[in-house]
Amino acid sequence: MKGQTYIILALLFALVIAVFAVINVDPVQVNFLFGSGEAPLILVILISVLLGGLVTASVGAVRYFKLKRENRSLSQKLQEKGQAEPEAINEPAKEEEQEEEDTTYKTT
Repeated sequence: MKGQTYIILALLFALVIAVFAVINVDPVQVNFLFGSGEAPLILVILISVLLGGLVTASVGAVRYFKLKRENRSLSQKLQEKGQAEPEAINEPAKEEEQEEEDTTYKTT
């Protein structure tokens, strides 16, 4: 459900940007570090949004892979110490929750 919300919000944001870009089609002066030129404002807006999205996605990807590598190293440390996998560690807690639920049903 959480992923669907993000997709819907992303589509709405893209729609707003597209409408904003289509409204602004006048040519504008664009100054680069090495020179200047003239381009339609729609291209300037769309290219800016795409570059912003690429930067955001690359920062997120770096964080994702860093956390994945950290998770893998911690899992290996657990295995080296002879302990079970993290999923197996959480299973007894789930069993305790089920026992608590079972007792509540028995008392009512």
